[in-house]
Amino acid sequence: MRMDSERKVTAADEPLIEFRGVDKFFDKPEEGRYQVVGDLNIKVRENEFLVLFGPGQCGKSTILNLIAGFEMPSSGHVLCMGKDITGPGPDRGMVFQNTALFPWLTVMGNVEYGPKVRGIKKEERRQRAQHYINLVGLQGFENSFPVKLSGGMQQRVGIARAYCNEPLVMLLDEPFGHLDAQTRYLMQDELTRIWQAEKRTVIFVTNNIEEAVYLADRILVLRNCPTGVKAEYEINLPRPRNYTDPEFLRLRREIDSVVDHTL
Repeated sequence: MRMDSERKVTAADEPLIEFRGVDKFFDKPEEGRYQVVGDLNIKVRENEFLVLFGPGQCGKSTILNLIAGFEMPSSGHVLCMGKDITGPGPDRGMVFQNTALFPWLTVMGNVEYGPKVRGIKKEERRQRAQHYINLVGLQGFENSFPVKLSGGMQQRVGIARAYCNEPLVMLLDEPFGHLDAQTRYLMQDELTRIWQAEKRTVIFVTNNIEEAVYLADRILVLRNCPTGVKAEYEINLPRPRNYTDPEFLRLRREIDSVVDHTL
């Protein structure tokens, strides 16, 4: 089954997402105005797996929120397919660290929620939701409620829910950060499998260097606030990747050497 949003939507040389000279300021009552993003220029290619990597509290989530339309730039432009992003939309799907599932809805109810709100007929949205439930390996759990699922399974529901809206861009904000190590490794493999099965542009935030190298086509290393791109790495390792591969370890050391480790 191949969904409509998998068609090519940009020319080969046109970015799907672009930041043009973006600044973002916030105001705090006690601290006053402070800058989180400074003169940020990024181009995100269609169907690539881009990882934003940097220390905690450096502004990674703010970048995702600007793409999602939850925040607006203080200056500059954030564009999707050449048009300014002015708010949230179904062309951008978000997966949070806390899954934000509706506890009163079943797996099916959560996954089909977006299409239901958009008025898609029950038969069509159920067929679409079942496709993505199967894709993330949760067939048989359609009638289960989130409280009955493990953390890893809840994240699978979150991924299926985001995919079910058929977005052009998937935004994942440290989705595996709260999982135990073994489940985290499993979910990294699962996310790679899902992305390879149904390509989307993925922008993934993490402060885990092994996770960044394991998942990414390209890594943008971000500096501390005001955040911007400090370094860029194309990751050409074949998939599935091996944490003990010499080239993997070399890249890990090189990237770690440029990261701001102190706030």
